[in-house]
Amino acid sequence: MHAVYVFDAYGTLFDVHAAVRKHAGAVGPQADRLSALWRTKQLEYSWTRALSGHYRDFWALTEDALDYAFAKVDAPTDAREALLDAYRTLDAYAEVIDVLTTLKQAGAVTAILSNGSPAMLELAVNAAGIGPLLDDVISVESLASYKPLPAVYELVTTRFRAFPQTVSFQSSNRWDIAGATAFGFRTVWINRTGEPDEYADLPPAVTLSSLNGLERV
Repeated sequence: MHAVYVFDAYGTLFDVHAAVRKHAGAVGPQADRLSALWRTKQLEYSWTRALSGHYRDFWALTEDALDYAFAKVDAPTDAREALLDAYRTLDAYAEVIDVLTTLKQAGAVTAILSNGSPAMLELAVNAAGIGPLLDDVISVESLASYKPLPAVYELVTTRFRAFPQTVSFQSSNRWDIAGATAFGFRTVWINRTGEPDEYADLPPAVTLSSLNGLERV
């Protein structure tokens, strides 16, 4: 067990494709493609903003990415507001509550570190019912930048007055794992979809297919 367990939010605790899946009938046959493109552009926009120094909050990037996806994919745009509403309260993965409960019962500190804005994260955490299982929800908004900048991961060590090596950081995003590994966190890649590995020089300590069993690795 580690002293502090920190989780990425979107894709790790919350299913980023749940919004489109919920409204797949309204989106039509291009639903899967639209969902994938929405997520890809959302992340791409965050990296561009971080590197250029022109911050725009994550909810705005989420809207921008969806608009791009609609422009690129042949899907009815009248589903836009329903998709955005669904994104505010994305489904948590099935194991999340049990895993967080186990960690808390063992005495660990638990937190989220996310690109999401505070308002986004509050809605998602409340909808999932995991607020009581978290010691903090840390947004990049206070820094006005995005992962994988080292200063973002430093928000955790500053908040908990912890050395990087005492923090177990979990993310489904391999690029996020690379950034957190470079910072010095012990990292666990939650590879839910069986993606091939990359960033060979910045490997995770452990790879899991879900959060199940996290307390044992």
